[in-house]
Amino acid sequence: MDPHWDDMKVFLAVAREESLSGAGRQLKLDPATVGRRIARLEAAYDTPLFAKSPQGYTLTAAGERLLSHGEQAEAAMRSASEALAGTTEGLTGQIRIGAPDGSANYLLPQVCAQISDENPDLDIQILALPRVINLSRREADMAVTVSAPTAGHLLVQRITDYRLHMVASRRYLRTHPPIETLADLRGHRMIGYIPDMIFDRELDYLNDIGIERVALASNSVSVQLRQAGHGSGICVAHDFTLPFHGNLRRILTDQVSLTRSFYLVRHQGDQRSERLNRFAEALTRGIRDEVARLEADATS
Repeated sequence: MDPHWDDMKVFLAVAREESLSGAGRQLKLDPATVGRRIARLEAAYDTPLFAKSPQGYTLTAAGERLLSHGEQAEAAMRSASEALAGTTEGLTGQIRIGAPDGSANYLLPQVCAQISDENPDLDIQILALPRVINLSRREADMAVTVSAPTAGHLLVQRITDYRLHMVASRRYLRTHPPIETLADLRGHRMIGYIPDMIFDRELDYLNDIGIERVALASNSVSVQLRQAGHGSGICVAHDFTLPFHGNLRRILTDQVSLTRSFYLVRHQGDQRSERLNRFAEALTRGIRDEVARLEADATS
């Protein structure tokens, strides 16, 4: 019996969700139906594709080999659908972008709004998570990251550099001892990430500056900036966030200046999708322009 494409779609969903119930929710099928489809596929290949345990479904060696072929078939089917639909002036359908907190809150809303204005039949979803977006599980079609992944079949494109500085509110600076050197930071309250929830080394700003204690911590950039805005302490902020927080002022700019980069990460197979290529081009151009505009506003 030859395997069906519908069964391959079920296989991909179980591989990504690692459970029958999770795959069922994604595919709008009941778990029993998902289980029967997997059994049918395993019978067709005459080999087990998953190892079942109380923790869920994990791919066997045969399943791992099938996964890459399934993803290639999925990309080919998507490209075929786009080719049959024909080229249109605007993008259509749904595209989901995964992104960390800073870019998701301060860059993507206005960039995606502009893309939406230019493509009114396109639905854009922003998935903001304080962790690495799992593209292999198709959590998103593409992701903005703060470091370039080195594993997996991925397309990685550097978007732009961005700058960060230490900031505090006007009220905090007015009511606390002056800060003229790094040594002056001793005795001041620091705001930053929860240390054991820093999901990327590039986000460990305070450690790079040599600060060990974080008195007020959050896994959210927005929360950290709101705390600083209320006069609660000092934090490291992206320059592109400062136009949204008019009461924050950069400090020690001649002694502390960090540079990081944004990357766009996509499934390797998606490079055959003209639709996703066009969206990725608009997204990278929009992020690059928005970072430049906001950073210029922050220093003006």
